[in-house]
Amino acid sequence: MIRFVYQNKPKGTGDALLKCNKYIKGNFFLMLFPDDIIIKKNCSLEMVKLFKKTKSSIIATKTVERKSLSRWGILSIKNKKKNNFEITDVVEKPSIKKAKSNYAIIGRYILSSKILNEIKNLKPKKNREIHVTDAIKELLVKGEKFYGNIFKGEYLDCGTLQGYINSGLKISKNKI
Repeated sequence: MIRFVYQNKPKGTGDALLKCNKYIKGNFFLMLFPDDIIIKKNCSLEMVKLFKKTKSSIIATKTVERKSLSRWGILSIKNKKKNNFEITDVVEKPSIKKAKSNYAIIGRYILSSKILNEIKNLKPKKNREIHVTDAIKELLVKGEKFYGNIFKGEYLDCGTLQGYINSGLKISKNKI
């Protein structure tokens, strides 16, 4: 079943997640951002497999060009394996100098429901928004484990007008 919850004003990803609070059941849930499309491989399935191994929160990730780091939430990592690593920190839209890696968060998460309490305690930051990444940072400080899943599918960025147009053209030309 799909339910739509509306965020009438852009107050950040954390605020949007809180609007879904009454629909979140259980200890973990899957959250997907609609402007990040992954084709050709099922990223969510990859994440669920990693979750079953780690019993921890999972974030989809891929490397991005250093010049575009300030567009993304960027992960600090350790114990990198072929397709995953442990996350040690996360920074929302850092400068190139402050970024600890070029592994960007792509809008797919398996999150502990503990994140909802962290979000409730956050104060709005830049642009009066509450970011999920700030709650993730708080959980990391408290010892919660997070893993990055370096997904195998092809990423289509619909977060900019040009990306949206390019994604539509790509999808229309290919059978996915």
